[in-house]
Amino acid sequence: MLLRDLLAHSGLHLRLLHGSTAALDRGVRWVYTTDLIDPGRYLSGGELVISGLVWRNEARDSERFVATIAAAGVAALAAGEAVFHTVPDDLVEACRRHDVPLLAVPEETSFGTLTEVVVGAVTAARGDRLAHTLGRQRELLSAVAGGAGLDELVAQVSGATGVGCRVLSASGQLVAGPPVPAVDALVTTFLTAPRLPAVAQGCSVLAVGSGPRVTSWFVAAEGRFDAWESEVADAVGELVAIAALDRARRGEGQRVASGIADDAVALLAGGAGDHPETAVRLRQAGLRATGPSTVVVAGFPGRPDLAETARAILLDATGPGVVGVLDGSAVAVVPGPVDDVALRRLEPGLPAPLVVGTSRPADAGALAGALREAHHARDLAHGRPGLLHVVAAADVTSHVALLAAVPDEVRQAFAASVLDPVLAYDGRTGAGLVETLEAFLDCSGSWSRTAERLHLHVNTVRYRIGRVEELTARDLSTLTDRVDVYLALRAR
Repeated sequence: MLLRDLLAHSGLHLRLLHGSTAALDRGVRWVYTTDLIDPGRYLSGGELVISGLVWRNEARDSERFVATIAAAGVAALAAGEAVFHTVPDDLVEACRRHDVPLLAVPEETSFGTLTEVVVGAVTAARGDRLAHTLGRQRELLSAVAGGAGLDELVAQVSGATGVGCRVLSASGQLVAGPPVPAVDALVTTFLTAPRLPAVAQGCSVLAVGSGPRVTSWFVAAEGRFDAWESEVADAVGELVAIAALDRARRGEGQRVASGIADDAVALLAGGAGDHPETAVRLRQAGLRATGPSTVVVAGFPGRPDLAETARAILLDATGPGVVGVLDGSAVAVVPGPVDDVALRRLEPGLPAPLVVGTSRPADAGALAGALREAHHARDLAHGRPGLLHVVAAADVTSHVALLAAVPDEVRQAFAASVLDPVLAYDGRTGAGLVETLEAFLDCSGSWSRTAERLHLHVNTVRYRIGRVEELTARDLSTLTDRVDVYLALRAR
């Protein structure tokens, strides 16, 4: 793919800030997204480097960053405008000095979309070379190389063979082709058949690519595969191969965006749901929510090695959104409400019990609370029998739901007003007041059980709780003040 082709793409709205006519004829070999100030060791030349400029703390940082990528022989730099709302002048000057073509990526263009365009073009070019080398199904693969979408290719194969074809994800989401009846039966056959191809509801089910079925795609083609003429079987087989190519292309784009999504989820978990940086990260990872969003937490208990499988499942089953991984679980932020029908279809193919919790839809400023709500719902699902359990926040009745509905800044301000003196005292003295307070409340105010849990003398517990009461101006023998302190601890 040439830089000029990328710049001319109507859906990206890129602007050229530096680059000669000759430079625009540079080919883009691959794409690399980074916010490291010195990413040289990860570059091998010919990449389009995409950066959100998080590394820039002062003007001289631009020189260091551009010198590094120029030495690596990159094709160009695509700089996001979301952090500074423009591309800093010092970065433009550094690119001029080192003759690195510079493209501005507007705030409304996600890095995931840009990555998908580049990876798609590069993959299509590779597909064109493969078609030329192997000489198989030149017409179809030439269409891929020419930019034909998977929907167009499915229609082309269906028209040429008279066999209606569709491409579906493991959860039954339609990837390409017309709507298909009996989705549940096709998904169950795909996930459970001892051998593929298999037949269900008058359709042949063929796996797309390799890997675990629960995170894969399949082709549903009308008729029995063992009764097709050889020309039909060859054409459907080639469609399967092209679908695998398209799936790999999308997978590369998702892998590039996954690091940005992980950062966004970590910011939410840290209580920064209302910070501008979090909104920027979510936007860069591909979230396009104009209203409330739902947070979904999914994981395989005791199996952190399956965290990426959980990520792939949520990417498939929850629709367009952002999916990161945090502490061994996948976390999705999805526009609007979430329908768990697609998730439930996957149960027969799950490699281990999967527990899922969903929040109520929340505005951007309350997403950190929604994440806690989803975590609590997920915890309630844990330990139940069976392979899949989904608990929605609407099914949860506790203080967690109350706190999750409160905007992050209000919740944090309340916690700070109650607990800051205690936290400051612990910071100065290491007295362990917060730890003692949490144990005291967990033990329903029992001095002896708190002392036993913390391996302390009862008088030590009494002294520490007394200090907490002095610092917070609360009487923990009363229910009202005890609730205040308890909620403040949970709202941190």
